[in-house]
Amino acid sequence: MQKIIKQDKLFIASCLALLVTSLSFGIRAGIMYDLMEQFRLNASQMGLIAGTAFWGFPLAIVVGGMIVDIVGMKRLFIFAFLLHLVGIVFTIFSTGFYSLYISTLFIGVANGTVEAAGNPLVATIYPDNKTTKLNHFHIWFPGGIVIGTLISFGMAKVSLGWEWQMAMMIIPTIIYGYMFYRLDVPVTERVSAGVPTKEMYRAVLRPLFIFMFICMIGTAVTELFINQWVGVLLENVTNSSILVLALISAIQAFGRGVAGPIVTRISPSGLLLISSVFSTIGLYLLATLSGNSIFIAAIVFGLGVTYFWPTMLGFVSENIPESGALGLNLLGGVGTLSVSVYMFFMGEYYDKLIALALPTGADIDVYRSAADGTSEAQAFLQAKIAAGPEVIEATIVIPLFLTFAFLFLYIYMKVYGDKTR
Repeated sequence: MQKIIKQDKLFIASCLALLVTSLSFGIRAGIMYDLMEQFRLNASQMGLIAGTAFWGFPLAIVVGGMIVDIVGMKRLFIFAFLLHLVGIVFTIFSTGFYSLYISTLFIGVANGTVEAAGNPLVATIYPDNKTTKLNHFHIWFPGGIVIGTLISFGMAKVSLGWEWQMAMMIIPTIIYGYMFYRLDVPVTERVSAGVPTKEMYRAVLRPLFIFMFICMIGTAVTELFINQWVGVLLENVTNSSILVLALISAIQAFGRGVAGPIVTRISPSGLLLISSVFSTIGLYLLATLSGNSIFIAAIVFGLGVTYFWPTMLGFVSENIPESGALGLNLLGGVGTLSVSVYMFFMGEYYDKLIALALPTGADIDVYRSAADGTSEAQAFLQAKIAAGPEVIEATIVIPLFLTFAFLFLYIYMKVYGDKTR
């Protein structure tokens, strides 16, 4: 029986799946402080839990990239649906560090599986408009973070706990699972074009791909580490730290929504260069401003990270199409794995900065669990106020490096263009 490919419905189902992925980031960012308080977790432990989503993600996306041509994109989406459902339920009934760790791993693998199937699906059903449609697809990552953070903020205001906030993710999960169960899904672009598997593996060893692979480490850390940790790092710098994340994500969603005319006027390499400059300035402002003025920093930073992820994918898909789904998923995999590693080290660094700000020989756990109003609690609060911006400031070097890297890429593409292939 011949498949009936419903392009628009497939795109909507893909966006819903990505929405669940981003809700997991937005809601988790909103409840991280509550989880640390309820389960008495330190920043290092919370960094391990949050980072699990980021190494479960690359594990799934790389493996998915290798098998998607064989098992098909539909099966990967169904697998992601099942893992999302199990991970959400396990999180709701978590009792401490280990159960949170395992449930986050399930969600991370589900998120990676969505990317492993979603990016090649969008590139396949929109072969003549890849960069623009990948930006439209990735609207739903920051868009979901906006929705997730607002859900978290609003439900917390009416005293609904983090368990109810996580439960909100079940609705879109069931919808996208049902849609993919009913829809026909095409084979990947590489398979339909008849590009040999051997040529796909050769393509990911080209110098241009390796360069983009390395740069993806920096773009992912710049965007996702700050987005996931901003609620913790700025908790005591502004009264609305979670709204800072919502503003950053709203700017990203809007920017990706109007990507079409921007991509036609500015080359992908030029767009990446501009993004890295704005990201550097934005991080500096986030680290130095406080109070309501920090929303200005959020606007600049949001403009900076808006086009990073989808434009990286679009650039590779357009300039190295032979790399196929594997190329797209290797980029996504290394990006999220680098965030996981960076989160672990920054969690330890954050704890170290807090400890250094406390009296000599102080036990950080004693100060963390001190009763409100005590001198220990006040000292711990002041230590956190100082530590958060310092972690952000340490991250500035990454987009600064990217600025020089993308300047080189811009000049290189101007000189060589299609000859890079």
